[in-house]
Amino acid sequence: MSDSNPGVSELDPSDPMARLAQTFPVLSQDMAMRVAAFGNAETVCDGAKLFTRGDRHVDFFLVQSGGVEVLEFSQGCAPNVITVHGPGQFTGEIDLFTDRQILVSARAIGETRVVRVAREAFRKLISAEPDIGEILMRAFILRRVALLQHGHGGVTLVGAGHSADTVRLLSFLLRNGYPHRLIDTERDPAAAGLLEWFHLEQGDLPVVVADCAPLRNPSNHALADVLGLTITIDPEHVHDLAVVGAGPAGLAAAVYAASEGLDTIVIEGIAPGGQAGTSSKIENYLGFPTGISGQALAGRAQVQALKFGARLAVSRSADSLDCSGQPFVIALEDGSTLKTRAVVVATGASYRKLDLPRYEAFEGQGIHYAATAMEANLCANQPVVVIGGGNSAGQAAVFLSRTAQHVHMLVRGTGLASTMSSYLIDRIAASPRITLHGHSEISELHGDQSLDGVTWRNQLTGDAARQDVGALFVMIGAVPNTAWLQGCLDLDAAGFVVTGRDGGTFTTSRTGIFAVGDVRSGSVKRVASGVGEGSVVIQQIHRFLDMLR
Repeated sequence: MSDSNPGVSELDPSDPMARLAQTFPVLSQDMAMRVAAFGNAETVCDGAKLFTRGDRHVDFFLVQSGGVEVLEFSQGCAPNVITVHGPGQFTGEIDLFTDRQILVSARAIGETRVVRVAREAFRKLISAEPDIGEILMRAFILRRVALLQHGHGGVTLVGAGHSADTVRLLSFLLRNGYPHRLIDTERDPAAAGLLEWFHLEQGDLPVVVADCAPLRNPSNHALADVLGLTITIDPEHVHDLAVVGAGPAGLAAAVYAASEGLDTIVIEGIAPGGQAGTSSKIENYLGFPTGISGQALAGRAQVQALKFGARLAVSRSADSLDCSGQPFVIALEDGSTLKTRAVVVATGASYRKLDLPRYEAFEGQGIHYAATAMEANLCANQPVVVIGGGNSAGQAAVFLSRTAQHVHMLVRGTGLASTMSSYLIDRIAASPRITLHGHSEISELHGDQSLDGVTWRNQLTGDAARQDVGALFVMIGAVPNTAWLQGCLDLDAAGFVVTGRDGGTFTTSRTGIFAVGDVRSGSVKRVASGVGEGSVVIQQIHRFLDMLR
């Protein structure tokens, strides 16, 4: 698909390929001259490679004459031209700001003259020329969206749609914004041919086909390594700030810290966004009157943090914290360590689970903790059950009602008034496809390999009802992720971090360690409040770092 595609008018208006002037802009002569001041002009011969898929730390290229084609390697491992950049256009997408392996390759078409802008000079360009920076950032974001929508430069996931491991891998790819194509062996007739091509058996599934090599049911950690999502951390380098957790609070802290010149690294075990990243639509977040998905919000925040120079280490959970001296030392689950002068604890909370026989066996195979497009597709046109009376449960019920046959909401109380925002209560009451069941709890789970039914009981009448379901969504709160702190900080009776030492709202019992967001005792469990806490805490961190100097 190129920037001269004659079929653009037939594309979905949300497709970046229908917005070519923004996705593949042509810089004015004045802007091109200003970009050239940050780099060096050079002439490259026909077919010369500017960068190759899998490279890290690539340069930015502005085409002055000739052309540069951007390539991917498709399932058959043959090159496929994604787009061609002409004079005044430029290479790059979001990974130009990261330490990740890039997704595509680029080579010259004929004798081509380009301006090469090295990585550090490129960051200076973005900062020094804000009007150019705005054009580049918009183009980079749209290009990544296009890669995601069309699966360019990505991987192929092959597996049964109701398999827990397929769901796990699909969620990991989606939440990390990695382009992919899913071949559901339960539905897609193309699956048999692909298995034969790579000499795979059903017992090998799920399989991730990356760069023409199949990975048999990899762990998230192993997949992140193969895809180049992980970064190298120098164990001797001392960071100004380590933010542990990349939910709204952690990402806000990273954006404000990096933008104010602090050497910042973010540690995240799964993907940016935290629990908010799994929300199908957040409608009461300031500035988004039509709502925004948690993943989209997290993606934008991540780009902001990277733009200002923060580094993001995904698939690397914090395992322990040595707070006995300065600098602090954080040990990660892969055995690596990092040093930092200050720490922001933003690890949020984990989903609560039901205490029922065979519950663990159905997790990911019918039991879910988030209602995004992925889960909705898995249970489309089937009845579903949502347990919980908070906003997350309400958002899920409304979202699922678009595609599910019917949504049954189960709550332990009489209604929703004391636990949910009124706009959601009104929407649920008005929907003929949502039924609220008060004083009800799940008593049994049914199914063989995957969940296909549930029984719930009314606690007032004792009446039981069995319902066939395509999925069960459990949204009954969370417990704090504080086990990794290992006694470094004071916690409340529920395990949340106690803050407020020396009058600082986010200071903990250990000087230099701060806590924000859902993990903090007494915090308001809202995306907006988490963002506010993450931004405000930087002022206290500056004061602490000034004392160390």
